Amino acid sequence: MTVLKGMMIGFAFIAPIGMQNLYVFNNAMNNRLRRAFLYVLFVWLADAAFSMAAFFGMGALISSHEMLKLIVMLLGGLLVIWIGYGILRGANSVQLNTQQNAMTMKKAMLTAVIVSWANPQALIDGSLMLGALRGTLADNQVWPFIIGVITASFIWFNGITITMNLLKERLPKRALVWVNIVSAFIVIGYGLYLLYEAVGMLFFH
Repeated sequence: MTVLKGMMIGFAFIAPIGMQNLYVFNNAMNNRLRRAFLYVLFVWLADAAFSMAAFFGMGALISSHEMLKLIVMLLGGLLVIWIGYGILRGANSVQLNTQQNAMTMKKAMLTAVIVSWANPQALIDGSLMLGALRGTLADNQVWPFIIGVITASFIWFNGITITMNLLKERLPKRALVWVNIVSAFIVIGYGLYLLYEAVGMLFFH
């Protein structure tokens, strides 16, 4: 029962469109299913680490140290913009059901970490939400709950990957190009927002 409760919270936490979902979406559209699953495995591992860090209180550490939060937001903003630029640069070269857009394992792992951890505010919010829920759990329910959260993200990411990979066969290349372009601008905009927030912290706090 506790696992199911964790899964419900996990789905609610992971479902909103954000960096991770955009990356997983593009990954599924631009790669063969086998390689898409490999990339999404890295995202899930990074997200699982993120969820556990939030659950066990790392967000509280960041929120209580303004300089650490500022550094994370500045670096996160720059890295997110870099990812968005990469998506935009490669948007027109997308090919259906090929491995042309394949990344090295090192780059795939780094990107997975960035899209999962580049939002310190999400870590803080996650800590508040998951931390509050943890306070309602008995000691023997803590691990079943967080396992449920992690399981939900595994099902979600793989579900998106399978669905989008199957749908891409029915879409013309032009549609895929525009998906990448729109996603790229959303990602770049998000990176600029992080930098804006960081500058606001630096000069107006």
